[in-house]
Amino acid sequence: MDGTHQLPAVNGVREVKSAARTIEILELLAERGNAPVTLRDLCERMGAPRSSVYALLRTLVEAGWVRTDPLNAEYSIGIRALLAGTTYLDTDPMLQRVRPVLADVGRQLGATVNFGRLDGQDVVYLATWEAPGRERSTPRVGRRLPAHATAIGQAVLSTLEDPASRWRPPLARLTEATVTDPSHLLRLLHVTRERGYAREDGQNTPGVACVAVPLAPPAEGGASLDGLSASFRSAALTASLEREAAVVLREAAARFTAASR
Repeated sequence: MDGTHQLPAVNGVREVKSAARTIEILELLAERGNAPVTLRDLCERMGAPRSSVYALLRTLVEAGWVRTDPLNAEYSIGIRALLAGTTYLDTDPMLQRVRPVLADVGRQLGATVNFGRLDGQDVVYLATWEAPGRERSTPRVGRRLPAHATAIGQAVLSTLEDPASRWRPPLARLTEATVTDPSHLLRLLHVTRERGYAREDGQNTPGVACVAVPLAPPAEGGASLDGLSASFRSAALTASLEREAAVVLREAAARFTAASR
């Protein structure tokens, strides 16, 4: 069986194994961020033979999608992946319109404000306005986090008819505060839907709390996949500031939706 063997059709479309494995390699490397991975670790994560994974890695290295060290012992994401991601950010029409909104909300609240999109089980952060004095050493744009552990993810999931379809147990635990019980999460999403905004405290980053709202879907009857969040130090997010943040975010989301239609 060679790398071009085709798997049985799914929804009428055949999956090419080598293409699927290539995508899996890139996604696994992207998840690792700045932490390189060995060939052995990749094979174990993928459940794939060493020879196949190594051949794909060499092709990806030569094309610039993956980089390796001088000994070819460790691998990480390459510059071509960055260029592809930058193109997505540059051409997404929502991003062009939402950046001024982030800045406006951030100045009103004195907080870092994020725009994120639900992608499968995760939220991908696509734009950020950093509050002065609170700039992150590691950029959040491009970061992917489990939706259940983020305020944006909870805000967006709360608008879906079947939010449980967006996760597969066990739910990942990022911190001691992460909600990992599906029944608890569904109750939390119900509360979020009723009050119109999400709030999480330390569920993905200890000491950081966020308030988030979903953005209305681009088409009537569609599902909301995007959201806005404001981030604060946990100790600073009082009940009154939480209410203020929710009001400012909801008003900004309403203005943005009205301007986009």
